[in-house]
Amino acid sequence: MKKLRVGVIGTGVMGQNHLKVYARLGEVELVGIADSKEELVSLLSRKYETEGYTDYQDLLKRNLDIVSIVVPTTLHKEVALDSLSAGVNILVEKPLADTIEAAREIVNEAEKKRLKLLVGHIERFNPAVKRLKEIIEEGILGEIASISCRRVGPYTPRTYDTGVILDLGTHDIDIISYLYKEKVREVYAIAGSEFRSFEDHASLMLRFNNGNAGVIEANWLTPHKVRRLSAVGQEGVATLDFLEQKVIIQDKQWSREAKVEHEEPLMREIKHFIDVVKNDKEPLVSGEDSIHALAVALAAIRSYQEGRIVKLSEVDNL
Repeated sequence: MKKLRVGVIGTGVMGQNHLKVYARLGEVELVGIADSKEELVSLLSRKYETEGYTDYQDLLKRNLDIVSIVVPTTLHKEVALDSLSAGVNILVEKPLADTIEAAREIVNEAEKKRLKLLVGHIERFNPAVKRLKEIIEEGILGEIASISCRRVGPYTPRTYDTGVILDLGTHDIDIISYLYKEKVREVYAIAGSEFRSFEDHASLMLRFNNGNAGVIEANWLTPHKVRRLSAVGQEGVATLDFLEQKVIIQDKQWSREAKVEHEEPLMREIKHFIDVVKNDKEPLVSGEDSIHALAVALAAIRSYQEGRIVKLSEVDNL
């Protein structure tokens, strides 16, 4: 079977992670990479034995099937629309864009061109999340009352055009919505900045359409990285560790660890998108899912700036 031709636009830390995965997959041909940093492009193109470009438009002329877009969020719209115009299926790192209008334009253009779009909400592809989803749907925890997430750690200089809510918070907004199978109705957030122009710590409280609660703590101030989720049900509590890919279930009688088949989430994500493109399937994360996560994040930013609860129905005015 013909190998899919793939490329990567943006070769920072996350872009290099995409490169590593593509290089390990036999069913694709890594056609080229693009980045504005000439020295980095030269280094990586030699390392991965592929073509390097400082203008991504030159890469898009190489008859690609798939391109990973791993550029700063503010550039997502431009690069995504140019890629779709070139007839390429796109995997865009989250958040999909920096505004709802830009995100909708990308989604609409992909539908118009009949091309596949996957937004890189990577935790959807964490095996521990898949297992917790099964546990909830099997009713092991009973009816879920609340889900809380803690995503904290030291600041990484690679993130410079968004705050902690858009960069980290969107992970957990999406995961909690996914586990509940519900959308957020309103959000209240407290946040602040200690050393950046954007917020670097935030606490979000979400109310979903079914009345359930979601709580998110995110910051770039904690010395050690923590990525955990707790789901509280009427029959038990599940604690998920995203980094260790573990799920612990506690009820009135037992504390036990669920069996999780470990795998690198980014590998699962990219393999999923290859399957979506090859076999004309629907992606696990839809464009609308990503727009919802973005809308909640923007509502949270408005909430802490204005010091009030913000309803999602107000987001179109952002």
